[in-house]
Amino acid sequence: MGKGDKKSKRGKIANKSYGVRRPRKIRKKTSVEDKVGVKSKT
Repeated sequence: MGKGDKKSKRGKIANKSYGVRRPRKIRKKTSVEDKVGVKSKT
């Protein structure tokens, strides 16, 4: 378990890959309504 281990987090970093052990950062999606400033339809 180290840099050569493809399943460990350190191995994912060394291999420049992602997976369960090293997920990508989740970006919060901004909706079009939020960008424009539209109020709700009700």
